[in-house]
Amino acid sequence: MAEVCLGSREALAILFRRYARPVRGVALRVLRDASEADDLVQDIFLLLHRLCKTFDGSRASAQFWILQLAYRRAISRRRYLNARHFYTQVELAEQSIEGADHPALQSDGSIDRRLAELDLDKVFASLSADQQRTLRLHFIEGYTLDEIAKMLGQTKGNVRHHSFRGLERLRKQIFGGKLPSASAV
Repeated sequence: MAEVCLGSREALAILFRRYARPVRGVALRVLRDASEADDLVQDIFLLLHRLCKTFDGSRASAQFWILQLAYRRAISRRRYLNARHFYTQVELAEQSIEGADHPALQSDGSIDRRLAELDLDKVFASLSADQQRTLRLHFIEGYTLDEIAKMLGQTKGNVRHHSFRGLERLRKQIFGGKLPSASAV
């Protein structure tokens, strides 16, 4: 670490070879996204070069200090990504890719015809008030489930339940049970 502070690229390279894998492991566990974890590894070692003067070997080992730095940065990055709905977008993209080969989703116009036949306002009105409010706040206004729980004064579990059950009911009414359930997708 002392040599890194003196500007030694070789010392930084040694630290990278030694600790990149554990740093990536921490980042991957916290961020749950491989590309974000890879980016964080790069950021950590650039940051390590800048913050090396704050390292105190009498308080902790270099490994502990680096992994602690990685963990704190990963948590900070996860909060940033949550605020920008990154995880919701990733989950939706994964679901659309996984469900694209399902027969009910083929582009033969059957979905468009089915939606044209339905009165969507009536279908949405069939949901409970909590389900309607939760789905509207989540999908139309873009709030996370945590934010909705705080706004409605409910637990996150309740809000998840309203969201899941509301979507399940909409799916059954619109597609008549022809689509796989949310757990199968």
